[in-house]
Amino acid sequence: MTITVLTLLKRREGMSKADFIAYYETKHRLIGEKVLAGWASRYERLHLHPLDGQTLDHDFDVVLEIDFPDQATCDACFAAMADPATMDEIVEDELQLFDRSRMRTYAVERHRSAL
Repeated sequence: MTITVLTLLKRREGMSKADFIAYYETKHRLIGEKVLAGWASRYERLHLHPLDGQTLDHDFDVVLEIDFPDQATCDACFAAMADPATMDEIVEDELQLFDRSRMRTYAVERHRSAL
């Protein structure tokens, strides 16, 4: 059974949406690929653009989805990421990109309709 972890992320104050996406996709993504390799089966970033064109204070800028083949693999990956050197690398780069106080991570329970 696939396990999906979803994280909502907000860019740091003063960073434009274009600069945020460029940094994420050319730099931060590479750290994600490195730490998730061998554990995750999918690492996808869904950059959000409000349909009404307005950015509100409570909005997030990107939804991160990561799939794992099972709960044991997910748990092992997060345990490996907790290694101090790995965590230092992740946090140091996150400070360039995110408002870390706004990060929210969830386990996903899917219910799909057949249309």
